[in-house]
Amino acid sequence: MARRSKARELALQMLYLKDVNPDVEAQIVRAMIDERISDEPLREFSWQLFAGVMECRTMLDARIESVAENWALTRMAPTDRNVLRLGGFELLCTEVPHRVAIDEAIELAKKFGTAQSSQFVNGILDRLIPEEKKADDGVQKDAEEH
Repeated sequence: MARRSKARELALQMLYLKDVNPDVEAQIVRAMIDERISDEPLREFSWQLFAGVMECRTMLDARIESVAENWALTRMAPTDRNVLRLGGFELLCTEVPHRVAIDEAIELAKKFGTAQSSQFVNGILDRLIPEEKKADDGVQKDAEEH
């Protein structure tokens, strides 16, 4: 597994934890990340993903619901909902190329979701791609990813 993929996976697990246990405090999440990832830059990356999603969650949820036809977030499986939040955060709030953000989210959906999760996630995230990222449709890759 690529190094940053592992950090994304842990961020997703922490988002899921916080989603199903809202009383979990941020410092506990941080300690769990620190315990599970030994590499400092990857720990920081995982934490930044978690903290960024939590900070932007209201906006992310609104954007996801606006493109998820006939789907309220509360009806989505918690894993799918959090994969969408994480992928949406990378699409909307970071410089990660949209193909990398979506591919990573699809892989997380395949690993943690149902048989239909990857298609569901792909369809929704595809509608969230910002126009400026669509315009920059070169064959960029997340250098640290590979």
